[in-house]
Amino acid sequence: MPDKTYKLVELVGVSENSVQDAIRNAVARASQSLKGVDWFEMQEVRGLVKDGKVSQFQVKVKVGFRILSDDELRSS
Repeated sequence: MPDKTYKLVELVGVSENSVQDAIRNAVARASQSLKGVDWFEMQEVRGLVKDGKVSQFQVKVKVGFRILSDDELRSS
């Protein structure tokens, strides 16, 4: 099997509940569009404040997905 090659995309996941949910939302959405999603790296956390309270978490993540071989593409 050849060495693996990855492509990175940068996304912002959003959640009203937590940083973890924002990450999960970004990875889940990326997995719907991209094949071979293998890992993520959190880059930045920010959020919105409404009436003096945190109302939304925004997390910038880099998501890594494999560039699939011809065999992998045929079998998926």
